[in-house]
Amino acid sequence: MTPGRPSPPPLAKPLPPLDPSASSADARLASGYGAHSSDGGLVPLTVSRRPPKEDDVEIAIEFCGLCHSDVHATRGEWSAPKYPLVPGHEIVGRVSGVGSAVDDFSIGDLVGVGCMVDSCRECESCLDGFEQYCEKGPVGTYGAIDSRNPGTITQGGYSSSVVVDRRYVLRVPENLDPAAVAPLLCAGITTYSPLRHFDVEEGDVVGVVGLGGLGHMAVKLAKAMGAQVKVFTTSEAKVAAAKELGADDVILSRDEIAMKAAAGSIDVIVDTVAAPHDLGPYFRTLRLEGALFQLGLPSDPMPPVNPWHLIRRRIAYSGSYIGGIAETQEMLDFCSEHGVVSDVEIVSAEQLNDAYDRMVAGDVKYRFVLDNKTLPAPAAKADA
Repeated sequence: MTPGRPSPPPLAKPLPPLDPSASSADARLASGYGAHSSDGGLVPLTVSRRPPKEDDVEIAIEFCGLCHSDVHATRGEWSAPKYPLVPGHEIVGRVSGVGSAVDDFSIGDLVGVGCMVDSCRECESCLDGFEQYCEKGPVGTYGAIDSRNPGTITQGGYSSSVVVDRRYVLRVPENLDPAAVAPLLCAGITTYSPLRHFDVEEGDVVGVVGLGGLGHMAVKLAKAMGAQVKVFTTSEAKVAAAKELGADDVILSRDEIAMKAAAGSIDVIVDTVAAPHDLGPYFRTLRLEGALFQLGLPSDPMPPVNPWHLIRRRIAYSGSYIGGIAETQEMLDFCSEHGVVSDVEIVSAEQLNDAYDRMVAGDVKYRFVLDNKTLPAPAAKADA
């Protein structure tokens, strides 16, 4: 294992800002579901989509995954969003139109869009294929100011269509279930990226803390890379589920004897828990020069890290955030080769609010996906 694997070549290239010439009168109306306020739930909305510019791809959305961050965003739990807001950044669908300069996508292609739809394309991070770390900030798939399309806020995938610059569109392998692919565009790449950064391979031992949407993908991907996987959980009820996903061992993190027995046995830990927890016991399970990657983002402060845990075995404590466009495509191709997809429960538009409540309660194995054909017809006038 060698940390710091070079990034694949970026798909995005630096370009001057575009001056859109299309009239707002040419906009398409798309059906959607979104929020008008933090406490009003999700309701039918009509979304205005720009006509494709020369580098754009228009996508008829078939499925969109539900991410827990969608709940935080629409309910205003992280910041005060600009309403109305249509969430969704795990988009899979078919190309329905292309701009005049697009020669790498054709109508009918199965494609995907993940957590970002643009970046500055000029900073070192973007040029190295790390658009997610754009120094000016990537443009989120929803709720973000779209600087190349002045006066607009991006709206996401709980809608019938979307228009995205071709450089941020991904090819979805036809051999995979498109509904089960959708969560790969967030949960999949979020767990794949740190595993590849640390070059996990056959013979390595990977620990996964938590068995939710992120955790179950970490188990599947690490196993596909040939690693031995140990899942840490606080719940005895998840022991069988972890083994069904392919885990080689399940350790109850509240069992001091089991945690002591695991000391010094793991190369890389992927921590997916989004609640404050003490990392000390997990650091003790790492081998010399091991690493713990923090993926879960608690809303409250974490307990402080004791530097001694890091120093005594030259352990790295790191974070990781989704992945660049090229790496996301690499992940999709890897999943195609190994038959890896997310475990999903498909819901209709009318079930979205219930699905949000169930996500908050942890009542899903392991990701919800919206069937976009259940969206109502658009109104005569756009809400967003």
